[in-house]
Amino acid sequence: MIRVATKLHSSLHAISHSVLQFSSVPRFPPAISLKESIKAAVEAKNYEAIPDLLTSPKGSCGNPNPFSFLSTLPVNLRTNIVDDILQSFISLRPRSRPDFAYSCLLSYTLQSPDPLPLALAVLQRTLRSGCLPIPQTHVLLSTAWLERCCQSQSVSNVLSEMQSIGYNPDCGICNYLILSLCKVDQLKEAVKVLKGMTRAGCIPDLDSYGTLIIKMSDLGMTADVVEMMKEMVATFGLNPRQEMVMKVAAAFLANKETWKMVEMIEYLESKDVHVGFDVYELVLEGCLECHQFVLAGKLVMRMTGKGFIPYIRVRQRVVEGLASVDEWELASTVRQRFTDLKS
Repeated sequence: MIRVATKLHSSLHAISHSVLQFSSVPRFPPAISLKESIKAAVEAKNYEAIPDLLTSPKGSCGNPNPFSFLSTLPVNLRTNIVDDILQSFISLRPRSRPDFAYSCLLSYTLQSPDPLPLALAVLQRTLRSGCLPIPQTHVLLSTAWLERCCQSQSVSNVLSEMQSIGYNPDCGICNYLILSLCKVDQLKEAVKVLKGMTRAGCIPDLDSYGTLIIKMSDLGMTADVVEMMKEMVATFGLNPRQEMVMKVAAAFLANKETWKMVEMIEYLESKDVHVGFDVYELVLEGCLECHQFVLAGKLVMRMTGKGFIPYIRVRQRVVEGLASVDEWELASTVRQRFTDLKS
């Protein structure tokens, strides 16, 4: 037993001695930093290497940003270098390869003094490559935008500044800007962007209006929703997605304004906008919940005229509701319509 213990003690002493020897071996000097690697690539104009450097194990978009060395350069030179980097990324495949590089570059430009319009150019190239900016971009972009707008500059003027560095504003960056402002509860500023983007040559699309309409619906701003819907359809000829119409309908019903939603349905259909069964069914149930049975009966007639047949329980509630308010003639007409449709 004593012999075993002695051998174990000797083994542990040998291991301990080896560990001490290993720890005393001089270490290699630290590898070149990421910032220095990026700087070397920029100085050599080897921009295509930047995405690979940023996806290496030492790659990080933390603090300091790997592009922070650009702040030491004159503004014009810094702008030209960023432009050269963006142009070099266009030919890279797969297109998502510079994703992280875009994120770092966008984060850097947005946190630099006077971030616009250069940050908008970076955002544009990011979106056109099919990459999505990191979530923090919404806050950084909104902050930069609001600071610029505090200088009493119009939306179109700020957007048009992109032309001074060789870029043109487009609907994509306007939509992302609208989304960002909505994310930080700057709805009025988002509406200003929508109203001003056309003067900068950017025509609003479904996403431009959709982001605002859904945000307004969430806040119960039904009067503003009506204005936006009509402007979208009448002025720009856009057909709202059914998901959007459902969201709008839910907002009206939450405000107990079912009659306004029925008017909205009538307006949309007068403009040849398709309104689906789910929207009709939702509004019809809203009418019944509010005991607006006459309105429900009229909506059923419109609904069935398009070939939409309510669920059986809803049909029964409509007829019974009309009877309960002595609307016998309308109840009979509705019942006959169901019979004619063999339902």
